Amino acid sequence: MSTKRLLGVFAHPDDEGLIGGALLHYRAANVETGLIYATRGEVGETSDPMLKTRHDLGEIREDEMRMAASLLGVKHLWFLGYRDSGVLSAPDNRDPQALLRARPAEVVGRLVEIIRQFRPQVIVTFDETGNDGHPDHLAIYRYTTSAFHAAADSALYPELGAPHSASKLYYTAMTRHQILTMAEWLQEQDSGGPFKNVDPHLLGLTEDQLTVVLDVERWRDDKVLAGSQHRTQVNPSNPVAQMLPEFQRKLNSTEYYQLATSRIGDDVMGENDLFAHVEDK
Repeated sequence: MSTKRLLGVFAHPDDEGLIGGALLHYRAANVETGLIYATRGEVGETSDPMLKTRHDLGEIREDEMRMAASLLGVKHLWFLGYRDSGVLSAPDNRDPQALLRARPAEVVGRLVEIIRQFRPQVIVTFDETGNDGHPDHLAIYRYTTSAFHAAADSALYPELGAPHSASKLYYTAMTRHQILTMAEWLQEQDSGGPFKNVDPHLLGLTEDQLTVVLDVERWRDDKVLAGSQHRTQVNPSNPVAQMLPEFQRKLNSTEYYQLATSRIGDDVMGENDLFAHVEDK
């Protein structure tokens, strides 16, 4: 019986799309999987403008996330309960419950508690660009990186359980080439999309940062089906959804990871395995 565990840490429901193939791939190999969300995506883009006025949008998106998690084989799901901060400089940033208003030590402590409880060998979160520069993505990247180290230190948060040293921390994002391709398409469609407030040339993983390129073609249809459970965020008229089918296929068939920190040595080029050199425990 495998005792390997994979934990993804993200800001909003649907962020797990970046690692959906990995979740399916490793779950099929009997790896236990879990996901943490800092918020419920209360102020994100919606497929129906009427939803913006609903006070229970966060609950709806949590339910959608639970459906998606079930299809991804994820049995462990945590919501930290912070409020979605919205895009940079949005009024929602000023909400006292917003993730951007939270005390860093508090957020890190909550992540540490879950890490010590779940005891994953591999943790994955956003890369240092947040994939698209969203302030909540950048925040959870910083907090997860801190929690990876703090969870292993018995002097930090001693009241939150026995220390746990995860073996590896990975960052994930689209490649810079993919982001630039998408940004160019959106510009042609006269739509800023997710890159309207940030320079796309500064986003995503560059070729020299990639340590794991995971082929998830086998899981592509299941990954897309899980993503479609986020119904309040699926908008067929969105310019991104109308990009060339070949681009969409590639986007959902390959996932990209950067090894940020390892306690068991570097990955070897070509292994393309998040659990390379990780032993069951």
